[in-house]
Amino acid sequence: MTGAPGVTIGSSDTLDGKASLPAASGQLGARDRAMIGVLLVSTFVVLLNETIMSVALPVLMADLQVGASVGQWLTAGFLLTMSVVIPITGFLIRRVPTRTLYAAAMLLFSTGTLLAAVAPGFGVLLAGRVVQAGGTAIMMPLLMTTVMTLVPPGRRGALMGNLSVVISVAPAIGPTVSGIVLDLLGWRYMFWLVLPIALTVLVLGMRRLTNIGEPTAAPIDVVSVVLSALGFGGLVYGLSSIGHAVGGASPVVVWVAFAIGVVGLAAFVARQLVLQRSDRALLDLRTFTSRTFTAASALMMLMMATLLGTSTMLPIYLQNVLMLEPLVTGLLLLPGGVLMGVLGPVVGRLYDRFGARALLVPGTVATSAALWSTTLFTADTSLLQVVGFHVLLLLGLAFVFTPLFTAGLGAVQPKLYSYGSAIFSTAQQLAGAAGVALLVSVLSVRSSALAAEGLPLVEQTAGGVRAAFLVAATLSLFAIGGAFFVRGPAPAATPAVH
Repeated sequence: MTGAPGVTIGSSDTLDGKASLPAASGQLGARDRAMIGVLLVSTFVVLLNETIMSVALPVLMADLQVGASVGQWLTAGFLLTMSVVIPITGFLIRRVPTRTLYAAAMLLFSTGTLLAAVAPGFGVLLAGRVVQAGGTAIMMPLLMTTVMTLVPPGRRGALMGNLSVVISVAPAIGPTVSGIVLDLLGWRYMFWLVLPIALTVLVLGMRRLTNIGEPTAAPIDVVSVVLSALGFGGLVYGLSSIGHAVGGASPVVVWVAFAIGVVGLAAFVARQLVLQRSDRALLDLRTFTSRTFTAASALMMLMMATLLGTSTMLPIYLQNVLMLEPLVTGLLLLPGGVLMGVLGPVVGRLYDRFGARALLVPGTVATSAALWSTTLFTADTSLLQVVGFHVLLLLGLAFVFTPLFTAGLGAVQPKLYSYGSAIFSTAQQLAGAAGVALLVSVLSVRSSALAAEGLPLVEQTAGGVRAAFLVAATLSLFAIGGAFFVRGPAPAATPAVH
């Protein structure tokens, strides 16, 4: 019996040492539950590092003597690396044994964490973040593909609720964790404290994980890898370069980067369309024949750009405008992160009962309302108003991520699960990198304009942050419209759980 592409699943989860298809009763075997649990914990650990730099960014900018347009590469570079590596994971999941791929991912992440901890300057720190991102990029599609392969449709909402806790809450509480560590120990300990946890999870995973089926043998298309890097890299670099152009760099750099990105991405898509005819594509684009998957991917990009963009803006506003300490900043962002974590499993069960649209529409409306409230932020805004914004934002996003993951991936053919996971994750991380780069660029442009008017530094930063949030709020209006195009599976396609 065949499950994910290139994966032959046995009928037992114990006799052959491989995970099985979900039982007809809708129950998961003990080995399958352990496997998903290990992957959830591992993915939470690696994804925590997506936004752990956000609160630390003002501190690092001062300590390493770099500007915001350079310092934001610690987050944007992490996400850019993921968006370049993730397209390869659909290929890797089909062709590399699960345990081997897991070990490679966690070793990469641990190596990058060590490199960042001992970094003598910005360059080495950025290199460590890039290596970390290589491991993180593998974990996300591996987790999603495993869940879609092992979990029956009737329980996917609940399981995807747990998955959304990992993918969305880990980045959401990153600022809180970094704020506490910065206040008590210093920025290097953000990596020293994570390293032993990552190594422990690696050992646990190697004891608990089993291989899902037999890998298939096929050579990787190097040309596709190069085109993917040029396409995604060019687009994000172009966005990030806008901030440099404000400081005096040539705008030609921006346009050249965008041109390379557009041409590279177009060539990548064209090559995949040819290679997928013989099942040799690096990223099989037949997933987009599902309108629900396409709509969910687009909406996911908007939401992730919003989450990670605002996660970068808010600490800058709190520390450089309201003059709060990193610890206080982190604690103020904690209630929203906790709420999102608590709601994840609840939203998953609601999805199983009511479907995608009933959750997506109110979720996107709440997200948009929260973002529009930031247009009132000034240098004298109360902390209660800021906390209220953050809680409402993450409340809305909690009702968005689980339906998008579940409905989007559930709409593709089972043989395309690994590719759907990789495409979803690529779009998500590319959007996150673009969101960070775009909002930081808007901040730089507006702050420079206000500086030319002779306003104080605090007013410059406040005006720049407000302009960046206005862009995010405008984008959120498109998300509300997109919510109506995402449909969950028909009730008859979702068997009851006994």
